Amino acid sequence: MKSRHSARTADAGVRHELFGGLIRLHILHHAAKKPFYGLWLIEELAHHGYRLSPGTLYPLLHRLERQGYLRSAKARAAQRGRRLYRATPFGRKALAAARGKVRELFGELFEK
Repeated sequence: MKSRHSARTADAGVRHELFGGLIRLHILHHAAKKPFYGLWLIEELAHHGYRLSPGTLYPLLHRLERQGYLRSAKARAAQRGRRLYRATPFGRKALAAARGKVRELFGELFEK
């Protein structure tokens, strides 16, 4: 018999796995609209129920940057280490392609 703790841990792992793609798309969506700071994004994602720590978000942003979806630059006259993230042309193109796939999938998920 599984304990409640192990069941919660397993449930959190499943949610993390399933929601990871949605979080990346959410990041690209905002990066395509306007440049943002990591702390702003943590607060924005929290409004949608995603609780990410800086230790989770920043490696994700760095990975998206290495993959060519985002670009970052040190903000002028900013506090130490403050970076602005924005979508690259490749990231915008990927987001546009994902929108069509998300629309199709959500249509199926919410069929009556």
